[in-house]
Amino acid sequence: MDLQFEELLKQITDFIKTEATTDTIVGEQFQLGEFKCVPVIKVGMGFGSGGGEGVDGKIRKGEGLGAGAGMGIEPIGFLVTKDNEISFLEAGKSHGLAAAFEKVPELIEKIVTKKQQAEKETV
Repeated sequence: MDLQFEELLKQITDFIKTEATTDTIVGEQFQLGEFKCVPVIKVGMGFGSGGGEGVDGKIRKGEGLGAGAGMGIEPIGFLVTKDNEISFLEAGKSHGLAAAFEKVPELIEKIVTKKQQAEKETV
């Protein structure tokens, strides 16, 4: 078996260099009023391979090889600049009033459950 892992790894690395960029995942930096926003991503990857060969008696000989790879890309936020100030705004995390509104359904469910429990106790 003649597998060229170095060539395969180079091809995968070249693919990651061209595809795993903020431009291809979430877009290019943009201007929002006085603020310049630059997207930030997180890239994770893993590779694995294994192989072996064996002989069963005098007749059978076997070889086996396997390889696998996985990659995850996730937008995690934006670097936001204004004049000489820079800050990081997380993606997917709500802040302030938006966070409060996200908790409203959960709060309503708790109120209804407590009311039902109170009604059961009075009966």
